[in-house]
Amino acid sequence: MRDAVIVEAVRTPVGKGKPNGALAAVHPVELLAHTLRTLVGRSGIDPALVDDVIGGTVDQVGEQAMNTTRYAVLSAGFPESVPATTVDRQCGSSQQAVHFAAQGVISGAYDMVVACGVESMSRVPMWSNVPAGADPFGPGIAERYPEGLVPQGISAELIAAKWSIGRADMDAFATISHQRAALAWDAGLFDAETTPIAGLARDASVRPATTPEVLAGLKPAYYDPAFGERFPQIDWSVTAGNSSPVNDGASAVLITTSEHAARLGLRPLARLHSFAVTGSDPLLMLTGVLPATEKVLRKASLTLDDIDLFEVNEAFASVVLAWLRETGADHEKVNVHGGALALGHPLGASGTRLMTTLVHAMRARGARYGLQTMCEAGGLANATILEAL
Repeated sequence: MRDAVIVEAVRTPVGKGKPNGALAAVHPVELLAHTLRTLVGRSGIDPALVDDVIGGTVDQVGEQAMNTTRYAVLSAGFPESVPATTVDRQCGSSQQAVHFAAQGVISGAYDMVVACGVESMSRVPMWSNVPAGADPFGPGIAERYPEGLVPQGISAELIAAKWSIGRADMDAFATISHQRAALAWDAGLFDAETTPIAGLARDASVRPATTPEVLAGLKPAYYDPAFGERFPQIDWSVTAGNSSPVNDGASAVLITTSEHAARLGLRPLARLHSFAVTGSDPLLMLTGVLPATEKVLRKASLTLDDIDLFEVNEAFASVVLAWLRETGADHEKVNVHGGALALGHPLGASGTRLMTTLVHAMRARGARYGLQTMCEAGGLANATILEAL
């Protein structure tokens, strides 16, 4: 039976998604092209051997419209014969790209595929693809959810309320994320996975000096009296400090079979063991990581105790803290090099950013199994289990 293995994984350092951010001058096509060139250069493959390139991008409009992945492939110098497509599963877009790529390899449809993602939130701000006054949901959704859906920040507040997660817990969790990220950079643990670009050599959102006391001084980020009346249980604990920032970045992984890797002299970093994707309550929206984790473990015939390292996307501190409480996982195994609260969350790039970090962390720590899961807008979540080879 065919398998799917990762033979190379790379990402840019993550820039701040602001007009003065280090990567703001870089077109998103060029951000992604840079990772694709690096992926080919580090692996030493002939890019003509790539059967497809599957990329994730969330705001597919403006400079991220017209199938961004295809033009990144051409800009990177791949032969014109190499196809590409761009997918959107919200924050999990590039993790879904990995699933599609691996499933294609396992089925025999592909021998070698790149899964990747990009988001330039400085040049294409979040919600750019929804013009003012537009309704992206339609009348059927209005009928099914007559009180209306809510923004992600309100979902994060509802999660904090449901699991009784206080402001102090969220700020402490965010502080640990920054500390771990800073320590990882100082120890050179990100060197193998990153490729500098536009003068940026380190993730720009990491704040080593962050403390719970500093974060405690921040105001609630999503306070809204109308939502407060609708949801009186909210105590408005979610701030910019315990939420992921907006960012620019790109990432990519190269996937093939063990047999094909051996023929080409490539060293597999990990096997893509199992996959899952789930839907959940679109009001809470961000809790899909719970059923996704359960589902992927069941598919893999593994238990939580079998997993050595976890990457759970830190869209909001409340999401990961709720996941920790429900699963009982050891925080010492979760986001060991920091997470999106510190490293940043360039939406379409985050899935393969987390996977790049996970596969390198597994190798550095001698881990056998790693599990990655991400919450996604609309009440969705992907989960993936990697096995070291």
